Amino acid sequence: MLENEPAERIDSRALKVWFLSGILEGLILLLIPLLYMVLGEFLWDWPARWGWYGVAVVVIYTLWSSIVAPRLRIRFWRYEIREDEIDIQHGIFIIRRTLIPMIRVQHVDTEYGPIMKYFGLATLRISTAATDHRIPALSKEKASKLLGEISALAKVSDEDV
Repeated sequence: MLENEPAERIDSRALKVWFLSGILEGLILLLIPLLYMVLGEFLWDWPARWGWYGVAVVVIYTLWSSIVAPRLRIRFWRYEIREDEIDIQHGIFIIRRTLIPMIRVQHVDTEYGPIMKYFGLATLRISTAATDHRIPALSKEKASKLLGEISALAKVSDEDV
């Protein structure tokens, strides 16, 4: 673990959101090898074994993206909002740590899709002139609180310049 890593963690309900998202993505991806097998057999006489290989790859990927990866992601996702900066740390194999000076924050907003909305979660998006940064899977209350806090701190930073 890194020294002085951020203290805050994302909401544990992220596991459910990422599980459902992984399963849905896997079901959609499963259509590709299934279509290959159906169309290949009836229209072009392609060997079915390649379709079965595709099904196996999709199943392995779906298990990874819905069960294994979410547990690793939630373990390493951390953030901390300080008076002069936002500290974000994430990654599974390569841990990325980003410090965003408050003075660079241009705007902050929240976003959520249907699955996150169902579980009461939102993603906090922090925009600078160069890029967007995200803190995923925060409770809607926490995201709203942080949105106000960062907005206030960024305005104070702008006035100091």
